Amino acid sequence: MKLIIGLGNPGAKYANTRHNVGFMALDHMQDYYGFPPFKKSEKHQALISEGLIGDEKVLLAKPQTFMNLSGEAAASLANFYKINRADTIAIYDEVAIDIGAIRLRGDGSSGGHNGVESLIQRLGGADFLRIRIGIKPSEVFRGALEDYVLGKPDAVQKAAITHCIADIPEVLESLFKKGLEVTMNRFN
Repeated sequence: MKLIIGLGNPGAKYANTRHNVGFMALDHMQDYYGFPPFKKSEKHQALISEGLIGDEKVLLAKPQTFMNLSGEAAASLANFYKINRADTIAIYDEVAIDIGAIRLRGDGSSGGHNGVESLIQRLGGADFLRIRIGIKPSEVFRGALEDYVLGKPDAVQKAAITHCIADIPEVLESLFKKGLEVTMNRFN
């Protein structure tokens, strides 16, 4: 079984913000693959949906803690379902990558992303797959980074993010069939 964690913040206040592209990606996957509607799991502090991608059993999870505590839900689910880090994929926003671009990594540091840092801490290591969705501003942003990532994308940015998210199923299918290196060469 694969665990796919989409990072974001719960609640209407944060819906459709740049920082919630992980949630948006999981919503797209749930619809694209016809997974059942997300259900709240109080035990795991997450919204979850389970289904198949090809022959692969997949658990989609949107932590309902705030971003900085995403690892709590991830660790709870990984422990309960006996999913190791190598079978865990995190999808999240990356402000250092051009808006609408996808970048994959097999491991590494959090790069200053608090949600990823929480995953590393609670999962006990950094060797999980990452699908990073670029949200870098096209012009210099004159303000706090937090204000930018928690802001809503304009129409051009939203179109780029939506186009990027539409590619996620193809990325996952390539990962499952051909592995990380081939997929990175194709999408990075």
